[in-house]
Amino acid sequence: MLHRARHLCGKWCRWSSPFIHLLTLTVVTFGVLAPLICHRFLHSYFYLRHWHLNPMSREFLELNQQEGQDALHYFETMQMPNASEASGSDTFQPLLLITIITVQRRNDFHYVLQVASHFHRLLQKCGARCQSHRMLLCNVESDPSSHQDVRLLSRLFPMVSRDRTGKNPDPSLNQFEKEKQDYVFCLEQSLLVYNPEYVLLVEDDAVPEEEIFSVLQHLFSARFSKPYLRDALYFKLYHPERLQRYFNPEPMRILEWLGLGMFLGPVLSCAYCWAAGRAGPSWCLVAFFALYSMALSELVGRHYGLELRRLHPALYNVVPASECCTPAMLFPAASARRALGYLRGLRCRRGFAKDTALYSLLRGKGENAFVVEPNLVRHVGMYSSLRLNSDPKLLKKWDRQWKKEKEKEKEKEKEKEKEKEKEKEKEERKEERKKGRKEERKKGRKEERERKKEKKEKKEKKERKKERKKERKKERKKAVSS
Repeated sequence: MLHRARHLCGKWCRWSSPFIHLLTLTVVTFGVLAPLICHRFLHSYFYLRHWHLNPMSREFLELNQQEGQDALHYFETMQMPNASEASGSDTFQPLLLITIITVQRRNDFHYVLQVASHFHRLLQKCGARCQSHRMLLCNVESDPSSHQDVRLLSRLFPMVSRDRTGKNPDPSLNQFEKEKQDYVFCLEQSLLVYNPEYVLLVEDDAVPEEEIFSVLQHLFSARFSKPYLRDALYFKLYHPERLQRYFNPEPMRILEWLGLGMFLGPVLSCAYCWAAGRAGPSWCLVAFFALYSMALSELVGRHYGLELRRLHPALYNVVPASECCTPAMLFPAASARRALGYLRGLRCRRGFAKDTALYSLLRGKGENAFVVEPNLVRHVGMYSSLRLNSDPKLLKKWDRQWKKEKEKEKEKEKEKEKEKEKEKEKEERKEERKKGRKEERKKGRKEERERKKEKKEKKEKKERKKERKKERKKERKKAVSS
């Protein structure tokens, strides 16, 4: 037995053994090469957060600030005609209306100028193919005249404003509900002013990617006509990179991950057999390379694999949407009207912002929504209009907070469900007691009626007895007298 074990060990531990080859490949890949190559990849498991996060965040902020200054210079040096206030008098119906929702933020980053300059440049670059596209600014600042960047842009782009100056603020209106109401206002005005076929609602810190219009053109002409996409409530053009991993509770991602393993497993095993001079791959070898490729793609980061899809518009993926974030949302006109009706009936709060509200409609109203992958916009706003943060980071503590908030929400929902169940049980018990009392009263009334009936019958019997006695007396008297 010992001799056999030594023989097997010697067989496996030879350099020519596949076991040694695969063990070496695994150790070198996951222990040496991947950590060395990916330690600066922000959305990889190999990212060295403690080494790189602070300098990379500072570098990003400096670059973003410079891009803001470049955008300011772009519009200041441009010869711009005076654009009138947006009105519905123009009979032209655009295919796509790009509505930029903006609110006053830190002046040194000029977020809205960055977004507007990129869209303006890309529309000019697109040329004749984008003649049916229009842009609209939606200023939701409480005092619209205080938004300096919008004052500059209003000479070039039509604008609508939500003026609340002079009005008493509603004390019950929280920041999340206000943001939802602003969103509803901008979507409604987009439909009223231009009546487009599609509305692209973009927040003022979502910078478009270079290929956005070529991809949208492909989606409009080839993809959105498909039955399962035709009646979608909305299409997300952005989903946070940190939430794009395979290891998520989303069936489509898991299927994609398994598909990747099933494709790369046989390919890599054939390549190994060719390199090692072996006859052909075995099932064990295919299974190893399938698991190897799946693990590598997840640890390096699905986000970086998705970037390969940018090679051609037809490679972009349209998959069912998941929760979180609304930097760029595409609404077909009919769906936008439905969404307006739904959102007006919901009230937002902490833990139930407008993105969660929109996602809740998918189950609640039986709607469908999709996300385009990879992202068609970049989210550059590290200073949020909702959450104050004096020291923003590329990977925020908010990632963990978001998960914690979601867990808390789930716990609260479970507690609410338990309370509802308890209330239901209480109501059922109450109803049962009520029913029992009703039955008892009914039974009591029945018994009372029976007692009364019995009493009446006894009384009648007694009276009949008395009458018979009287009759017998009379008969005896008659007999005596005769």
